Amino acid sequence: MNVSVKYLDAVRFEAEARGHRVICDQPESNKGANSGMTPPEFLLVSLGSCAAYYAVEYLKTRGLPTEGLEVNVVADKTAGPARLGEFRIRVRAAELDERHQQGILRAIRACIVHNTLCHPPVVEVEVEQAAATV
Repeated sequence: MNVSVKYLDAVRFEAEARGHRVICDQPESNKGANSGMTPPEFLLVSLGSCAAYYAVEYLKTRGLPTEGLEVNVVADKTAGPARLGEFRIRVRAAELDERHQQGILRAIRACIVHNTLCHPPVVEVEVEQAAATV
């Protein structure tokens, strides 16, 4: 997987992956124009949409209703270092028996984003100098 993020202006960036583009910005209270979600909001979107995908796949493979499925993700900020410290995923689905409720939970816990957050990866950071323009 590869994502490219380019600086646009102020605190606004354009992220691109596989030809899809999104704008990342800050709210006006943080010197932005509020023209896109913030990086932490994108993280919540990533977790929520991954959880929703796994839940829908679980339901579809069992012939269960997917209509009205909704996932909400809430996170709390924590300091020392600044980060999102606690995530809560709430799934709303059609009425299901206990077995299928537990099945959806297992499916969501298999989500790649959920697993990445639960088992932190190695993150390497490199700084390169851009080639000088003449």
